[in-house]
Amino acid sequence: MKAFVVDKWLKGPEELAVKNVDLPSEPKKGELQVQVKAAGLNFFDTLMIQGKYQIKPPFPFIPGGEFSGVVLKSTVPNFKAGDRVFGSGNSFAEIVNVSATNVLHMPKNFSFEQAAGLYVTYPTSYSALVLRANLKAGEYCLVHAAAGGVGIAAVQIAKALGAKVIATAGSAEKLEIAKKFGADFAINYRDKDWPEQVKKVTNGHGADVVYDPVGLVETSTKCTAWNGRILIIGFAQGTIEKIPANRLLLKNISAVGLHWGAYTKNEPERIPEVWKALFDLFESGKLQPALYGTIYSLDTIPQGMKAINERKSYAKVVAKVGNDDSKL
Repeated sequence: MKAFVVDKWLKGPEELAVKNVDLPSEPKKGELQVQVKAAGLNFFDTLMIQGKYQIKPPFPFIPGGEFSGVVLKSTVPNFKAGDRVFGSGNSFAEIVNVSATNVLHMPKNFSFEQAAGLYVTYPTSYSALVLRANLKAGEYCLVHAAAGGVGIAAVQIAKALGAKVIATAGSAEKLEIAKKFGADFAINYRDKDWPEQVKKVTNGHGADVVYDPVGLVETSTKCTAWNGRILIIGFAQGTIEKIPANRLLLKNISAVGLHWGAYTKNEPERIPEVWKALFDLFESGKLQPALYGTIYSLDTIPQGMKAINERKSYAKVVAKVGNDDSKL
């Protein structure tokens, strides 16, 4: 079968090469063997192959954090061969063995491409906005990089919760994408006065919740409301900020982090709660996965990763794996 295999730290996705490798062995107890139909691409995939991510798997390893596909073999009662599933695992391959605890049944009426990008982005955004920020209907929610994978999910979720959504992005095209998926206001964060624009569209109130996967916390404090909550999701800009504590003090601002993956270890009881809420939103039609206009193939995954890293992509970048019909 075809797969990407990393046996040393790489400079970037351009050094990835697809290889012919042996099929996985029989799945162990508690595992599923899945034929991958689509893979979701994320910024952290690049960090992983570079050895810059907080998790460093032993060599050799197959990269990739998200997938959708069809169960080939199951060792657990709640999955059977033929089930359409999505989850997290070493996904840049045609067939993978994964722990059943990292897999869920696909929402009804979703394609494999839509489902491939659900496992990381949507619970990240939902848990941030609901568990950490307690976003309420009627509040102003400022979403940075709002056309990106987690950003577009945050826009949709905030809108479904009844918030007024202010999206920022770095181009007119990306701002239109954010508005298409529910943003009430769109502001280019390359404008030097973007915090003033946020204050203007909120009639001087400011943002009650700021969702930041970029690294714009310090500047965001200038337009955060009294008792505002700033969510630290990531640092796509490449630098980890130092926040002036007096900015937090003067307006009663809370700056809180969100590491969704760590809930498995620290608060596993919250995971089913988050997924139940998300499935309700998926099946009601309030959340529809947004996909980048280019659907990559297994062979062209490095180009998809490059598009993410160079901020050329929008929404969720996915790659179709295999040549057969993605909807079976």
